[in-house]
Parts: sequence; structure tokens; C-alpha cells
Amino acid sequence: MINDIQKDAKTRMTKSIEGFEHDLSKIRAGRAHPSLLDNIMVPYYGNDTPLSQVAGVHVEGALMLMVKPWEKNMLQAIEKAIRISDLGLNPATSGDVIRVPLPPLSEERRKELIKKVKAEGEQAKVAIRNIRRDSNNHIKESLKKKLISEDEQKRAEDAMQKLTDSYIEKIDQILTRKEKDLIDM
Repeated sequence: MINDIQKDAKTRMTKSIEGFEHDLSKIRAGRAHPSLLDNIMVPYYGNDTPLSQVAGVHVEGALMLMVKPWEKNMLQAIEKAIRISDLGLNPATSGDVIRVPLPPLSEERRKELIKKVKAEGEQAKVAIRNIRRDSNNHIKESLKKKLISEDEQKRAEDAMQKLTDSYIEKIDQILTRKEKDLIDM
């Protein structure tokens, strides 16, 4: 019973860490990477569609992305979607491709990105703590139903706290690494 609760919590916490790392991968660290444009939605036959489903995105140098639409009539829509995104990018169409130069990060922009990274980290920590709370509630329910003793409840809650602490430490390590990437560019 308790092992199932702990296993479920560990699985959910691992997924939270993976989601956090995925969110951080979208925050630009000075180098061009196709995932920078993952969140951009393009109007395609009346529906907002992810950019990756209407065009190929390739790296064309350290500070340049190249977007090649699969349909030539999508050039203007894709360029507009990239321009109005909150990424601060200025795409330029050249022939049948869109080139997206990535401007070097200013000190002010780096500080903004670090704030954003810290906010993402705090959200991930809150998610981990919510998982701990849910697991502790399941443990308390088991005690009320007389499925476990008070000693087992105490041990299970202590183990849950240690698990939570280890995952929060992982988040802190990821945050430190990402901040260092942003500062050292």
C-alpha cells in the first residue's frame, strides 16, 4: 500500500522534472536551437497549428535558424507568427525560406531570462510539493481506514519528505546550470 503511494509519487515527480527541463529548453541560452520555435502557432486553414507541423526548422549557424515551409503559401503566415511571438525575433523571408537571426543577448535580456527561469523553477517546486501533499493525504486515509499503523504512517511521511527534498534539490541543480548558461554566453 505505502510502496504503491511512494512509487506513484516518484513517477509523478519525475514527470514534473521532465516537464520543467522541457520548459527550460525553450528559453534561449544564446545558441540557435529548433526547439526555440516549438511554441509558435501558425494559422493553417483556419486552425492554429504548431510551426513544426507546417514547416521544417533547421539550425544554420550559431545565431541563425532557417524555417522551410512545406507549402509556399505559408511563408507570410509563418513569418508573421514568429514576429508577433514573445521571443523578440525578427524573421526575414528570402526566396522560399525564412531566416531567423538570433540577436546576441543583452545584459538586460539575460536578467529577464534568469527571472523567467527562476519562476519556472518555483512552479516546478510547487508541483513537487503538491505531489507530496497528495501522497501524504493518501497515507492519512490509509491510517483512517486502519490499513496501516501510526508508526507506518510516520515512516511513510518521513520517506515522502526525503523524496520531495531530493527532487527539489534536482530542480535547484537544473536551475543553477541554466543560470550559468545564461550568464556565461
